[in-house]
Amino acid sequence: MLASRLNLLLPRVSWLRGCSTTAVGQKHQRQVPTEFAVHDPLQAHALKEQCILVDANDQAIGAASKADCHRVHPETNDVKLHRAFSVFLFNSQGEMLVQKRSSHKITFPNTYTNACCSHPLYEIEQERQERNAQGIRVAAQRRLNYELGIPTEELQPQDFRYLTRIHYADTGDGVWGEHEIDYILFLQKDVTLRPNSNEVSEVRYLRRDKIDEAVAKFSAPLTPWFSLILQHRLKLWWDNLHQLEQFEDLSNIQRF
Repeated sequence: MLASRLNLLLPRVSWLRGCSTTAVGQKHQRQVPTEFAVHDPLQAHALKEQCILVDANDQAIGAASKADCHRVHPETNDVKLHRAFSVFLFNSQGEMLVQKRSSHKITFPNTYTNACCSHPLYEIEQERQERNAQGIRVAAQRRLNYELGIPTEELQPQDFRYLTRIHYADTGDGVWGEHEIDYILFLQKDVTLRPNSNEVSEVRYLRRDKIDEAVAKFSAPLTPWFSLILQHRLKLWWDNLHQLEQFEDLSNIQRF
């Protein structure tokens, strides 16, 4: 079933990648009839993907659609807790890649964030594997290819350094929000970038000594997870790219 769905998307994805550049022009967003309607067909299709539901200890307890996992309950403001990951990608010079999410994104459109933020999918058996965060690593490889066009042969699951997990929640615009146990993956490697304009409108590398200045000049806000990690952990990790093993904490879940 997944293969047939992907086959339907390939012509559209190929076209998108063919017209993608480092800074991609924004398309005008059509008005939608209700607050839950999605105007972009690729983003609407992605709402059907099945995320992995977890409890507060990151124990898998089931699955729910991406739409259900990100919709803010209108009465309680709750968002279903699910498993996610955030990739922080650095080049050989130690510069960090950031992206600006496209205007087509349903959650936190037009915001700046780290290289890639997404979810392992329940319907992909390999991405449900929990030993050594193998499922997370496989999902990260898949999404870096889809969002940034990084060839899969340039990245292998074992290339990612899994540092820790972070539990956070944010109600976003009050309609679509986040509530995730977020696996933090670090990667330092020079890679080929061909951003998918349906996902990403801009990419850039930032220097460690210029991070605060660069963020202050951004034309849009940060995603909540990127903002939290930048505030609490990122600079320390960034300063120790070649000795990150001392910061690995695979047993505990950081709660901000």
